[in-house]
Amino acid sequence: MSEPHNPPAEQNPPAEQNDDHPTERRHPALIATAVALPVALVIGVIVAASIASRNPAQQPVGLGPVEAPAAESSECTTLMADLPENLGNYERAELRDPAPVAAAAWQQTEGEPIVMRCGLPRPPEFNQASPLSIVDGVQWFEISGAAQGMDASTWYAVDRGVYVALTVPGGSGPTPLQDASAAVANALPAQPIDPAPIPFP
Repeated sequence: MSEPHNPPAEQNPPAEQNDDHPTERRHPALIATAVALPVALVIGVIVAASIASRNPAQQPVGLGPVEAPAAESSECTTLMADLPENLGNYERAELRDPAPVAAAAWQQTEGEPIVMRCGLPRPPEFNQASPLSIVDGVQWFEISGAAQGMDASTWYAVDRGVYVALTVPGGSGPTPLQDASAAVANALPAQPIDPAPIPFP
């Protein structure tokens, strides 16, 4: 009579498996909670809210408004029309309405998206002493989110007719910035940089 009780005992492994599957389904939803990614990190600097709602079905990415006085310029219109479908392993994502003008995002199944904004003001931190990185002919100024405890960096293209910002999650590797550089270089001609004067102590 003890053997008939075996089937209930055999149901324990499936029960454990059933516990695993909901965890897998919930995991992307937990990652999908609102996360703010700054375009820059001091007073007077624009903050870009990147609220990504993602799951394996690749839901649209929600982006908050930022100050972008040149977002409707011909330069930004040209750049936005010429963006690639991929930045490294990140795929172009839909933006949730209301979508900001001159903004784009790329995402993977999990993790934070890459966000591009065009037409921003000159970042206040960018001055004549600022170090620049040249990637595929484009001069970029990096603002790290580490000081704010954020695992992301925002790169500003500072040698075009408009400022273009690319916020990249940590661990993304160099390819997204390289691909973005190629797009910026193809769409926008180089211009002399215009940094702010070095601030006096």
